[in-house]
Amino acid sequence: MVMTRSEPDSCPGVLRLHEAADGPLARIRVPGGRLNPEQLQTLAEAARDLGDGRIELTSRGNVQLRGMRDAAALEQRLTAAGLLPSATHERVRNIIASPLSGRVGGIADVHGLVPPLDAGLRGAPRLADLPGRVLFTLDDGRGDVSGLGGDIGVHGVDGENFALLLGGADSGLRVPADAAVQLMLTAAHEFLDLREGRWRVHEIEDGPRRLADRLLLAHPGLDTTATRVETTAPQDIPIGWLTQGDDLVTLGAGVRLGSLEARVAEFVAAIERPIYLTPWRSLIITDLEEWAAEQVVRVLAPLGLIFDANSPWLQVSACAGQPGCAKSLTDVRADLAEAVETARVLPPSTPAFPRDSLLPEEVVASGRQHWSGCSRHCGRPRGPVTDVTATPTGYRIDPPES
Repeated sequence: MVMTRSEPDSCPGVLRLHEAADGPLARIRVPGGRLNPEQLQTLAEAARDLGDGRIELTSRGNVQLRGMRDAAALEQRLTAAGLLPSATHERVRNIIASPLSGRVGGIADVHGLVPPLDAGLRGAPRLADLPGRVLFTLDDGRGDVSGLGGDIGVHGVDGENFALLLGGADSGLRVPADAAVQLMLTAAHEFLDLREGRWRVHEIEDGPRRLADRLLLAHPGLDTTATRVETTAPQDIPIGWLTQGDDLVTLGAGVRLGSLEARVAEFVAAIERPIYLTPWRSLIITDLEEWAAEQVVRVLAPLGLIFDANSPWLQVSACAGQPGCAKSLTDVRADLAEAVETARVLPPSTPAFPRDSLLPEEVVASGRQHWSGCSRHCGRPRGPVTDVTATPTGYRIDPPES
C-alpha cells in the first residue's frame, strides 16, 4: 500500500499530550516493555495522583495515562524514574522485544539488544525526526512479535544470526547478532532518506525492497538468502505459570482490556522483580521462586489479574470508546464487560455469522473479537478477529473472512 500523508505526525508522548475527550493523555515509551519495580510504582502513583487512576497498556508494550491534570509534574516524576531519558527522542523509542526471551524458549536472547538500540536511537540527533509510528521489533525466533507490523526488525534464525525484517517481512538479509543493532540504526537513517513524508516503511512504494537495496550498498558484506522467515500475528498470550530455564518461575498475567488499576500496579511493584509489558496488553513477572509465585497468584488473582489461559477476557479487546473518545458512539468497554460477565463471549469453535442493528445485550460473538465505537476500529489487533462495531442503528458483527 502506498500512502501520502498530508497531516503531521501527531503521536502523543509525555511532552506533547493528546487532548482526548476525557482529558489530556500521555503516552510513555517503554523500550522492550521492561520496567523495574520502582518505575512501575512511579507510574502507579502518577496515575493515581495526576490522572484517572489507571495505567493503560498498549499494543506496542508502552503505557498511557489518561486525564492528566499536571503535565509538568508528570514530566518531573518520569524523568526522575528514568522513563523520560530524552526530550528530543521520546516518541521514537518504540521497541517491542519477545517478552519471554532469555527465560522461556526462543533461539536467541534479544533483551540484550534493547539498551544499545534505544541508546543508538537517542544518540543520533537526526533520528529524532522519525515518525512516532515507526516500530522496531526484536524477535528471538519464536515468531511472537515479528508479525506485529514492525517497520525495522530482526528475527532470530539461529543462536548467532538474525533475519532483517523491513515493513514486517523478511528482507532476505542476514546479520550477525553483534552487528544487528547497528544495521537497524542504519536502516532507520535510510528510511528517513526515502520516506518523503510517509510515516511507515510499508507506505513507501516498494519500500522494503528499496530500503534493502540501500542497506546492501552501505554494507556489501551482508549475507543474503532466498529462504524467507514467515511472519504471522499469533494471539498466543503467555499466561499463567511458566518455568524458566534456570528453574525459577515467570508468571504471565492478563489485564482486563489492558486497563491496570494503580492499586493493583502497586501490588505488582511490591513483588520487586523485573516486569515486562507485552504487546498483548498483559504483564510478565519474572525470576520468582516457586513459593513466591504461588503467593503472587493468591494475592493478585482476586484483584482481577488473569492467570487462567482459558479466560474469555483474553479473547477480547476494545477501543477507548466513550467517554475517552468523542468519535465513539457508545461506551463499548462497558458493553463488552457486560458481554463477558453474562457469558456472551463464546469459545472460538462456535460458528459465527454477520448480524446488524443489535442492542448491546443482543451481541453474542465467538472467539477473538474487537469492539469498536465507530468504523475506524482503533486498536484492532492484527490477525483474524471478529469486529463488533457500534453504528447509528446498533452494533454490527463481522466475523473474519474464512
